[in-house]
Amino acid sequence: MAQLILFNKPYGVLSQFTAEEGVNSLADFIEAPGCYPAGRLDKDSEGLLLLTDDGKLQHRIANPAKKMSKCYWVQVEGAPDETALQQLRDGVLLKDGMTRPAKARLMAEPHILWPRTPPVRERKSVPDHWIEITISEGRNRQVRRMTSAVGLPTLRLIRYRVGSWTIDGLDNGLWRSETV
Repeated sequence: MAQLILFNKPYGVLSQFTAEEGVNSLADFIEAPGCYPAGRLDKDSEGLLLLTDDGKLQHRIANPAKKMSKCYWVQVEGAPDETALQQLRDGVLLKDGMTRPAKARLMAEPHILWPRTPPVRERKSVPDHWIEITISEGRNRQVRRMTSAVGLPTLRLIRYRVGSWTIDGLDNGLWRSETV
């Protein structure tokens, strides 16, 4: 049996157990010897991060070849139109090549949204909207680069789901352990 930790990572926390002084890391939130992140979530992103003590499970979750889907809630600057959403669905050309097709749709502000510190900058002259994007690969800062490529800079990025695991019932900064 493997241990799996579901962690709702706050903004500004590194997805590793060591950090330089003044920067929060997983060690500030989780005490689980032998568990390591299965994939990464950059410091500026929030939401679901999975950790496990099982190397095979870690590989299955993190390896892009396994195509485990990841769903993100993305607050973007601007008003997404159907053309931009279709570009995300078709795949976007980034500096490191075309992305795989994604699922993308407009959504209401998430029902389980917590305050972010620092708050997202707001500009009165530019609207913001939420998009749900589901991808099956995991390039560095991929979702941010995809939304930027279609003219919708990311203001806030929350990973809601990895495979069948979600942050439902898990407050920001908290974690729970499952046996799989």
